[in-house]
Amino acid sequence: MTEYGVGIVGMGFMGRTHAYAHRTLPYYYPGLPWTTRLVAACNRSPAATEEARDRLGFERATTDFSDLLNDERIRLVHICTPNASHFALARAALEAKKHVYCDKPLTVTWPEARRLAALAAESGLTAQVAFQNRFFPSTLRAKELMDQGRLGEITCFRAEYLHSGQVDPDKPMKWKQGDEAGVLRDMGSHALDMMFHLLGPFASVYAETRILYPFRPDGAGGTVRVTADDHAAMLLTLPSGAAGVVEASKIATGVDDEFRFEIHGTRGALRFNLAQPNTLWFYDGDRPDGPFGGERGFTALECTGRYPAPAAFPSFKNGVGWLRGHCHSLYSFVDNVYNGRPGCPSFADGAYVQYVMERALESAVSGRRLTLDPPERF
Repeated sequence: MTEYGVGIVGMGFMGRTHAYAHRTLPYYYPGLPWTTRLVAACNRSPAATEEARDRLGFERATTDFSDLLNDERIRLVHICTPNASHFALARAALEAKKHVYCDKPLTVTWPEARRLAALAAESGLTAQVAFQNRFFPSTLRAKELMDQGRLGEITCFRAEYLHSGQVDPDKPMKWKQGDEAGVLRDMGSHALDMMFHLLGPFASVYAETRILYPFRPDGAGGTVRVTADDHAAMLLTLPSGAAGVVEASKIATGVDDEFRFEIHGTRGALRFNLAQPNTLWFYDGDRPDGPFGGERGFTALECTGRYPAPAAFPSFKNGVGWLRGHCHSLYSFVDNVYNGRPGCPSFADGAYVQYVMERALESAVSGRRLTLDPPERF
């Protein structure tokens, strides 16, 4: 059996999530021809790495990222650090001939993302972005229906990723509200990727962004200026002329973590809500009316653990939790490595999302609708 040693840099929330996914892969996917081993945890804080070693099952702890690159046992490197460090860490890992699994957004800027996508393509290694929302049973089913053309010509669409974490003016400033973060890069990247994944490239973007409170506590008794958006709304068009709205907000009072989208076409429509991840709603416009009318309404497609194979844990009848997307996303990454395939979503996908976000931010500053180029091939 092939074994892949794993090194994770950044042992905060996302690093722990990725470690959890590795530990659970044998339960979700029994009988795989490969296995993974948590070799090294890396973090700036010695305490965080030691906790990962002692409690999460890593063999060793380090505060030096080069230790991961120089360890021949480590073949898979996870980048789970703040956005600003993604480019340098991912580039170093690829240059060290490691397969790379990078948290979103791929980088902070489009030029950085483009360079990583090109490097990944040239390397022949598997490089993948953790857009885990692609990997829920319901969203996998949505992709299948889209690829089958079951919706016909797309007429309109909308996607929203909503939180309420920045509604409180007394919440201290953190790195996600700095120059290299913001809600567009944080949650908007997920929403944009899903629409790109299902609908294809965009033709234009017009965007508005907002900072709710210009100043926040710094956590040390002072205040600091907020420089990143709390809310972003984008009007996007497809090459066909169809238009849709993609929104990301951390000032949506009453919401904890809700990602939802709707896509409408000439033959059908789809609805999805992460708060109800077991169900994909499908309107089949080709279905004839019944004698009493109404039979052509939205149908709840039960997805749960039945779709797709080989998922079998806990059982086919159990509901889907948030970690399900992460586990299947990670499975796809390691399986791509094993089979010598590029990552999907690829660094090129991540670079395109980065490009759209950057143009959206330009639009928000200029107040103009901007044309978008097709995705580059690497």
